Amino acid sequence: MEWFTAPELWLGRTVFQRGLAVLYCVAFLSAALQFRALIGERGMLPVPEYLRRTTPLRSPSLFHWRYSDRLFAAVAWTGAGLAAALAAGAGDAVPLAAAIPLWLLLWGLYLSIVNVGQTWYAFGWESLLLETGFLAVFLGNDDVAPPLLVLLLLRWLLFRVEFGAGLIKIRGDACWRNLTCLCHHHETQPMPGPLSWFFHRLPRPLHRVEAAANHVVQLGVPFLLLTPQPVASIAACLMIVTQLWLVLSGNFAWLNWLTIVLAASVLDLSAFTGDSGGHPRPDPPVWYVVLVLAVTALVLVRSHRPVRNLLSRHQAMNRSYDPFHLVNTYGAFGTVGRVRDEIVVEGTSDPEPGPDTEWREYGFKGKPGDPRRLPRQFAPYHLRLDWLMWFAALSPGYAREWFGPFVERLLAGDRDTLRLLAHNPFPDAPPVHVRARLYRYRFSTWRELRATGAWWQRRLLRTYLPPVRLRG
Repeated sequence: MEWFTAPELWLGRTVFQRGLAVLYCVAFLSAALQFRALIGERGMLPVPEYLRRTTPLRSPSLFHWRYSDRLFAAVAWTGAGLAAALAAGAGDAVPLAAAIPLWLLLWGLYLSIVNVGQTWYAFGWESLLLETGFLAVFLGNDDVAPPLLVLLLLRWLLFRVEFGAGLIKIRGDACWRNLTCLCHHHETQPMPGPLSWFFHRLPRPLHRVEAAANHVVQLGVPFLLLTPQPVASIAACLMIVTQLWLVLSGNFAWLNWLTIVLAASVLDLSAFTGDSGGHPRPDPPVWYVVLVLAVTALVLVRSHRPVRNLLSRHQAMNRSYDPFHLVNTYGAFGTVGRVRDEIVVEGTSDPEPGPDTEWREYGFKGKPGDPRRLPRQFAPYHLRLDWLMWFAALSPGYAREWFGPFVERLLAGDRDTLRLLAHNPFPDAPPVHVRARLYRYRFSTWRELRATGAWWQRRLLRTYLPPVRLRG
C-alpha cells in the first residue's frame, strides 16, 4: 500500500514518538509532585468537591469511579513510568496490536487528570498534549511504515498551533502590528527565564526583527507544511528554530518543546541517513488501515469548529470543543502587558501586627520575588502555582477560588503547600498573620545591575490582601 505509508519519514516518526513520550513523562511528574496541595483531598480546589458538581459526560475521568489521593498518585506515577518506557523504545519492542493500547492508556490516564484539574489545568498546552497524544496512538511502530494520513493530521495540528498564534497576534494588540510587542514581552511574560533579562536588553531594532520574524514563521511558513519535500522539512526547521528561541527567552511549560516535537514529525531525514529507516516494510494489516481511515475522518469532521474560529474576527485563544480534547484551537499572547505587577506574600508571628512588625517574605520557585534572584529555568516542567500567581496579579478575579485557601494553608503550615515554594520563612512554626502586597516590577538597567546586583527593581503599589489569621 504505497499510498498509505511514508517510509522516508520513519526516523522523523521515531524522534516524534520518543520526544512526545518524554514530555508525557514530564507532565505526569508535574502532576504527581504538585497535586496534593492543588487538587488533593485537602487541596485548594479538592477533586472530590469538583466531582460532585460535574458528570462523566462533561469531564470524562476514571476518578468519577472513585477518588483518593493514593489513587491519583498511582495514576500519575503509572503514567510517568509508562511514558519513560515508551521513550526508551517499549512501543517498538512489542507488536503493533500491543503498542496502540499502550499509547491509548497513556492518553487516557492524562485525560483523567486534566479533566479534574480545574483552574490549575486550564492551559492550552494541556489540550495540545492530549490532542497530540491521541494522534500518536495511531502512528504505529516498527512493525509498519509511518501512515501518511496520521502524519498529515499532525501537520494539520502544527498548522493550527502556529497559524492560530499568528492570527491572534495580528488581530489583537496593536504592538504586534507596529512590531514593538517584544520591547515589553520578555519583561512581562508570566515566568521569565535566566536569559530573559538579556533578551529584554537587546537593542530596540532587534526587537522589531524578532516580531517581524515571528509573523513570517506563524502566518506564512505554516502553509509550506502542506507542500512536497524538502520544502515541508525546511518549514519545520524554521519553526523549530523559532521555538528554540522561545525556549531560551522564557518558561512556557512544554508548549515550545511539544511544538518542536510536532515539527520533527515533518522532517524527511532520509537524505542524511542514506536510507528510510533500514526496516522491512510489509503491508500494514487491514484492521490498522481501517482504524487510521476512521480516525482521519473523525478529525476532519471535528475540525470545522477550529476552522471557523480561525476565520472569525472574534477568534478565541485556546479552546477545547469536546471533553476529550480531540481537535482544539490554539493561540498565545494576543495581548502583551506593558508593565509587570507581582504579588508578594508575607507572614509574621506577631499576635497584633503594628508599624514595627517584622514581615517575612515567602519565596516562590519560578515567579519573581527577591529582586536579587536571577529567574530560573524550569520548562518543560510546569510550576502551576507560580503561573496562577501571575494571573492573580493581573486581577483578583483570577484567584477568587484558590487564593484564600492558599493563604489558609500557609497559616496552617500545610506541608504539601510549602513544598510548592522555594523558601518558607517560618520553618519552626507557621505564622500568626499572612498578608499580600502588590508590587510593580521592572528589569534593572545595566547600571542598576552593576551597582546593586539586583535583576529587578520594584516599588509598592498597594495592599492586595490585608493581614489575616486563622479563626480561633
